[in-house]
Amino acid sequence: MSNTESRVCVIIAARNAARTIPAAIASALREPEVAEVVVVDDASTDDTAQVARAADDGSGRLSVMRLDINKGPSFARNAAIAGSTSPFISILDADDFFLEGRFRRLFASADWDFAADNIMLIRDDAATDVSKVVAPPFSADPEFLDLERFVEGNISRRRVQRGELGFLKPVISRAFLERHGLRYDESLRLGEDYELYARAVARGARFKVIRSCGYGAIVRADSLSGSHRTLDLKRLADADLALLKIDSLPETSKAVLRKHERHVRDKYRLRNFLDVKAERGLASAAAYALASQSNLIPIVRGVAADKLEALFRHAGLTSKRQQVPPMRFLMAANAATAEN
Repeated sequence: MSNTESRVCVIIAARNAARTIPAAIASALREPEVAEVVVVDDASTDDTAQVARAADDGSGRLSVMRLDINKGPSFARNAAIAGSTSPFISILDADDFFLEGRFRRLFASADWDFAADNIMLIRDDAATDVSKVVAPPFSADPEFLDLERFVEGNISRRRVQRGELGFLKPVISRAFLERHGLRYDESLRLGEDYELYARAVARGARFKVIRSCGYGAIVRADSLSGSHRTLDLKRLADADLALLKIDSLPETSKAVLRKHERHVRDKYRLRNFLDVKAERGLASAAAYALASQSNLIPIVRGVAADKLEALFRHAGLTSKRQQVPPMRFLMAANAATAEN
């Protein structure tokens, strides 16, 4: 693509991110393909907006919007999309960063509507100067995700490192979003990326993934993306039901969407059981569990798994910190013989 065609708007939805947002902004402004950086301060209680403005490099590409009421990442991103004009959109979380040359690699071809690369996941206590982070030279190994592969890749498993494909941060064609009337679902504060990507692929988006790494994510126990309410799980499961209503979905796609819906719904049932127990006592929680087999099975399975995991930890057979390496990659990749 030419430089004109590959102009990107980087959108950073931020809440109480004054400590990390300068590095995020700097990593975006460093990339020559970036024509706009739009920071949306989602009603922070710290000085996120002021710190973001101070990170301006004088190129005129940075703008900062501030919301007086916290509306969540979907609302913030939609506001930034509406207030920007670049033909491509790239989401950057406020505590993450781009690796140098990311967009050059993604724009090496024009055969996609969504294009994502590998993510370097760095444990917070292992993070250093992110401006100097360099990823190993992985082979691109491009592939296109269909709906079945994408949705299946968002079903997490216990005792397996998190690596759902919904974590990907693709560059998105604005033309595709406009053509299909797509925006982030503002009712979601969990899985909003997953829902948008799934809906887009269901509408025919060419979702290209390369294994070369261009996005760095700091893994923090207290990050907003790592915490969610019980209601958020229910809304995400309901979003799968809405996806199932898309006309002409093949049965194979419907089957994997139902599988993902059950997976999320079971998490919701377990969390809701624990909430009821904490708020109204064991008798009320037991009544909720016994109300239906759909409630009982995931609750019994989940409680048993939690108890077993706690037992192993108490016995010193496992450790939460040991389970998280200092650095890993979202997708397995092969070493390149030359830089991509």
